[in-house]
Amino acid sequence: MKIDFLPEIIALRRKFHQIPEIAGKEFKTCALIRETLNQIEGVEVLPPFLETDTVALIKGEKGPGPHILLRADIDGLPVSEESGCDFPSLHKGMMHACGHDMHVSILLGVVKTLAARRHEFGGTVRCVFQPGEENKAMAKELIAAGAMGDPLPEVCAALHVMPGKPAGDVSVKEGPMMASSNHFKVIVHGQGGHGSLPCASRNPLIAAASMVMELQNVIPCRVDPRRSGVLSICRIVSGEIDNIIPETAEFSGTMRSLDNETARIMEDAVHEICHAAATIHRVRCDVSTDQCYLATCNAPEPTARLCKVVKELGIPLHILEDSAMSSEDFSYYLAKTPGVFFRLGAGEDQPSLHNPSFFPPEGIMENGIKVMTAFALESLKEK
Repeated sequence: MKIDFLPEIIALRRKFHQIPEIAGKEFKTCALIRETLNQIEGVEVLPPFLETDTVALIKGEKGPGPHILLRADIDGLPVSEESGCDFPSLHKGMMHACGHDMHVSILLGVVKTLAARRHEFGGTVRCVFQPGEENKAMAKELIAAGAMGDPLPEVCAALHVMPGKPAGDVSVKEGPMMASSNHFKVIVHGQGGHGSLPCASRNPLIAAASMVMELQNVIPCRVDPRRSGVLSICRIVSGEIDNIIPETAEFSGTMRSLDNETARIMEDAVHEICHAAATIHRVRCDVSTDQCYLATCNAPEPTARLCKVVKELGIPLHILEDSAMSSEDFSYYLAKTPGVFFRLGAGEDQPSLHNPSFFPPEGIMENGIKVMTAFALESLKEK
């Protein structure tokens, strides 16, 4: 498969790199995506489902057939760029430090390729340019607004550039690829007073400390040892002076797991343990949890299909043994329909994602376009 227009995609990527926008505010990015799509013959661009999303349809000319979905995330991060590139971010304090500028450009290359080959297949390819993957997990909101279509696609796919593997190589894993992420916050309401007379008060700090310690038993005592889970307390705040017992104490943290059932067990445990400790210490607590991301789980058949096309393209393929405990909101698409999420190597010496110096080589985009296109065409074949 030859990508004759790669210089055009590289030029587009450079434009996107200069206009990073944070979750839900990707107005310039969205405008450039739509402008580019409107210049490609055979592409139908739908009205936005939220504000800054774009959904493009490519309808095969061979009639009815499968309905598949490809997705790219489009948002940047509140990171000040230090990449040293010739086309740095023009938005102060913001950067495409997670490679989403490449994801957008790759999917635009896939659209261009499939639109030119629409006479070869039947069915429909739905390409979703999604806002707010970082921190807001806007996939959930976008899907609820109808962006996946009706009926749902038979299969979906997405990629992410990733340092640590040779540039342009593909890495994938069947089953859990990435973890769920659930943030929690606990506010303990006690009764303040003088530090010399604790019996006249109800110290929320003591109760909060008890909760924090008891929560350390959730993983060993409630999670099946054959499954993975992480529960971390990352913040605790209370009091202002040495001799005053405060009215409130607050702590928060994150829970992660590689399956959604374990995530539910951990969430239930946080509520149960904190309320029980509050009763023991004669205080009251408010517990809030926010499941930002589900576990990202690749279905067997789409994963096998991806491996097949990667091998046929002659691109090096790595089957991952371990799952990552980081999270990805493509998990919400995978919860609706079978699919595969894979990694595109950004180089073994590349800084980590979210690093201000992260700058993957532009040449890897060619393999991204080839793999996504080949996966789409294979998925569109009549079964």
